[in-house]
Amino acid sequence: MRLLLSSLLLYSVAAFATEAVAPTPAPAGAGVYFIEPADGATVAQEFTVRFGLRGMGVAPAGIAHPNTGHHHLLIDVDAPPKAGEAIPNDAQHRHFGGGQTEVALKLAPGKHRLRLLLGDHLHRPHDPPVMSEEITVTVE
Repeated sequence: MRLLLSSLLLYSVAAFATEAVAPTPAPAGAGVYFIEPADGATVAQEFTVRFGLRGMGVAPAGIAHPNTGHHHLLIDVDAPPKAGEAIPNDAQHRHFGGGQTEVALKLAPGKHRLRLLLGDHLHRPHDPPVMSEEITVTVE
């Protein structure tokens, strides 16, 4: 009996661990995009970035609802995280886990590359990733 209970417990833990690591699926046709600024725009040192989303809804971090996520703004990032990997939380990976859809962003003068990436309730990209095209802005 103990062996059976131990086996069931081990199986349950393994199943939970596998499920926790699996990327959250994204519906076909979902997309995230910049409402503003436009690609190639010249902006002031502080400017507004507005996020658009189609085919999914916005939910705060920690809230697991199907076909939802929250925004992350990637700044001058060469390789975005893969589906299922945690999105870092640093100056280049800005989290909007409260469900925000815009930000007043302040960047150093020069050219910057921006990309939006939707994250699931655990700050992980969906599978397939819901990611915008990269845009470039020049900060005066």
